[in-house]
Amino acid sequence: MKPVLFVTGHVPADRAGAFAALHERAGIELALYGGPHQHGAAPQAPPAGLPHRFVHQREVGALVASGAYRAVIVGTGGRVALPAAWRAARRAGVPFIFWAALWRTPRTAAHLAALPLMRKIYRDAAAVVSYGEHVSAYVRRHGATRVFLAPQAVDNEFWGAPVPPRRSDHFAALFVGRPAREKGLAVALEAWAQAGLNGTFTVAGDNPSLPADVVSVGTLAPAQLRNFYGASDVLLVPSIATRRFIEPWGMVVNEAMNQGTAIIASDAVGAAAGGLVRDGRTGLIVAAGDPGALAQALRTLASDRALCAQLGAAGREDVRAHTFDAWADAFVQALKLSVSASPRAGSVTP
Repeated sequence: MKPVLFVTGHVPADRAGAFAALHERAGIELALYGGPHQHGAAPQAPPAGLPHRFVHQREVGALVASGAYRAVIVGTGGRVALPAAWRAARRAGVPFIFWAALWRTPRTAAHLAALPLMRKIYRDAAAVVSYGEHVSAYVRRHGATRVFLAPQAVDNEFWGAPVPPRRSDHFAALFVGRPAREKGLAVALEAWAQAGLNGTFTVAGDNPSLPADVVSVGTLAPAQLRNFYGASDVLLVPSIATRRFIEPWGMVVNEAMNQGTAIIASDAVGAAAGGLVRDGRTGLIVAAGDPGALAQALRTLASDRALCAQLGAAGREDVRAHTFDAWADAFVQALKLSVSASPRAGSVTP
């Protein structure tokens, strides 16, 4: 049987297991075009045994039309790869599946200009596979009708493994992220100062010039980061939306939940909009860019450690449904629908 072509930029560490699970079920070949990445860890080589090739975005159309693949899946990234793959699939009668991540339209001139084309792709795709309910709702508003949800997942067995016992009972908050404005670290630092808590605030990641009362641990290996999740009461995910970026999900949420860590997330975080972080069940949700609201949420959990533990326990339970198998199964269902339908080649209106 011909493989399925999966076009994406990189294989980030937190996605490798998902691609491997899909390959086991459907037989895929990755076409990796590189470029900028938004992941916390650097991209890595594809897992052993997973067919892949490195391509230029401009080569994608010819690859799709080559007749070597029974279907094509394309992610959101790449200005050239996505429209080229869609047009080639339409002309060659190859089922086209769009892996969608956006849940709001970025307000750049390029994104706004591309919106009419994106609406055509949403409507025309044999299937759309989304990051979560927030993305599903967005693509349906823009015309998609055949939508499948592939829950964002990490290696739950790894991230949920036992860690060393905590050394202190003091309230401990953690931030994990890149030194980028959209990750909201400045908001978190201001909130921590406003909260006036007797505890520790630790920042993991390459974040220079932090205040003296904040513990900076730099970039950590996964096993080290897992220990910090286990030693923290709460993970802060205070992302803010910018003209160019809206947090599609936030995999750190899944990682921390596996250690029973409560979450305080902004309403600009995909994992909150998509329902994994549920206000009052698995964490607290605050308005993006509001350090006062974040400070109040910190005070709430610091003063009610039982509530904090309750939120963490519910998160550990809920994240168990977010697995690589569930992610891969959604694509398999989309492929079954797409490949069973009669391919319909046709002209493409620019």
